[in-house]
Amino acid sequence: MSMSSPVTKNVPLSTQIADQLRERIASGELPVGSRLPTEAELVETLGVSRNSVREATRSLVHSGLLVSRAGDGTYVRAQSELGPALQRRAERGRTDDVIEVRSMFERFGAGAAALHATDDDIAAMRAALIRRNEAQDAVEHVASDLQFHRAVMDASGNALAAELYRNLHDIEAHLLRVTPTGGDLTDFLSRIRSLNAAHDRLLEAIEAHDPETAERIAGDLVAEAHALDAIEGEDAR
Repeated sequence: MSMSSPVTKNVPLSTQIADQLRERIASGELPVGSRLPTEAELVETLGVSRNSVREATRSLVHSGLLVSRAGDGTYVRAQSELGPALQRRAERGRTDDVIEVRSMFERFGAGAAALHATDDDIAAMRAALIRRNEAQDAVEHVASDLQFHRAVMDASGNALAAELYRNLHDIEAHLLRVTPTGGDLTDFLSRIRSLNAAHDRLLEAIEAHDPETAERIAGDLVAEAHALDAIEGEDAR
């Protein structure tokens, strides 16, 4: 990991160290799940005191970017501080509030993607959709489904919206979840067949540069996925 000794005047050393760590996490140099260098290693690399390193890591733990595991070390918990903050707030809200926000994101992303998607964007969506439609198990289906929706949002041309969307990972996984809590794979695949067709139509609308149709289909998809999720919940009881 490349880090340099803090040099900015009038800015606390701990703040400069935290900023460097934050940048490396955001860039992927320190991916989620990776272990930070030890406190002693950071002290030696940066030429600063233990207290400065400790304050820097403590501030990032407090913000949710890092997690400290006693006797094991400090690990990267999220790619940005936005994710944990949004998740905490969403968990305090009504389920319907979360669904409405999700629907807003989906409609905006689909409409904007229809206007701005490049050939590479379309190719990324199509590849994810093929994996989704051909998935042979629930885990693969959900993973490729999320990948497709993220590709749509990335194609919107709005980097802030894409980041907000990505940082709602746990919430979007719940809202898009059609993984069965009971029953067999055949029943599961039968239930999500209508969603497969709707996803195909969404990609067609984006590729045709038809934002109105894309927005409508995206909104319908959220409602249909939520209805399916509710059915799964009833079946599990």
